[in-house]
Amino acid sequence: MTQDALSRLLDQNDWLMADGATGTTLFNMGLTSGDAPELWNVDEPDKIRALYQGAVDAGSDLFLTNSFGGTAARLKLHEAHTRVHELNRIAAELGREVADKAGRTVVVAGSMGPTGEIMEPMGPLTFDRAVEMFHEQAEGLKAGGADVLWAETISAGDEYRAAAKAAELAGMPWCGTMSFDTAGRTMMGVTSTDFVSLVESLPNPPIGFGANCGVGASDLLRTILGFAASGSERPIIAKGNAGIPKYVHGHIHYDGTPELMADYAVLARDCGARIIGGCCGTTPEHLVAMRAALETRPKSDTKPTLDEIVARLGAFSSASDGTGDNAGAPVRERRGRRRRD
Repeated sequence: MTQDALSRLLDQNDWLMADGATGTTLFNMGLTSGDAPELWNVDEPDKIRALYQGAVDAGSDLFLTNSFGGTAARLKLHEAHTRVHELNRIAAELGREVADKAGRTVVVAGSMGPTGEIMEPMGPLTFDRAVEMFHEQAEGLKAGGADVLWAETISAGDEYRAAAKAAELAGMPWCGTMSFDTAGRTMMGVTSTDFVSLVESLPNPPIGFGANCGVGASDLLRTILGFAASGSERPIIAKGNAGIPKYVHGHIHYDGTPELMADYAVLARDCGARIIGGCCGTTPEHLVAMRAALETRPKSDTKPTLDEIVARLGAFSSASDGTGDNAGAPVRERRGRRRRD
């Protein structure tokens, strides 16, 4: 079997840079809150090409497709649940078009966000139905030419397992991240330690695993340190938000500067991450600064301490990373809930 493009790049490089925010960029292009970004794959293809091109021009080695909400459950909210294959296929086709003219290897990662429903026993979603929805999405992304599937912002262990099973059914390599946004845990209570155990127990484990979104860059790096301490040999992914969300003139604005995200990228690498990108609020301007920092600042021989992370990126939002080992760490007042990009 031919090695996939992402695994080849990981074999050739100490680190790779991922992309930034999909939602933030599309809102800046005129997407209205409440609209389905995936419909723009058909209705505004030039804007989706520009989204992808922005990451490539900034130096990203991979970018995620505009398909985060591409499951039947999410698209049903927009009466587009019969268009799952089409919208995901076109998201990947547009990505393939941009990547193939980059003049270097750029990986097209097929984004699969949460299904939009709560898993049993807390909610109505069965494991088999979750697999079915992810698999339908995965087949569309595969048909469009995605190199790898990329489950992201997952909070439930069973939903992560469902994404893994869907990738297996589609015959696709995959990566998967969870969002640790509740005092170091996912919304469903998964800790960094729990997550590593889950990943390593899968019959079809991901190429890489990690954390995305969450509260802020400091919290995310504390979770990355937790992954690194687990001893897993699997590549770790860090996609942190560009600072903390604030409401400015009726819109959500992330306060992270390019300089802060450059510091975050280097710290993420030194914490043990090998695939480093941004999530909500991260623009191409941030990515340019991140790439420059990763290329010019030497790797540290030791991992950053929690105090060093706080000094560079700001205080943590909770005293613990959820595993009980960080009592007494600096805490910052929590400001609002996260949202997608």
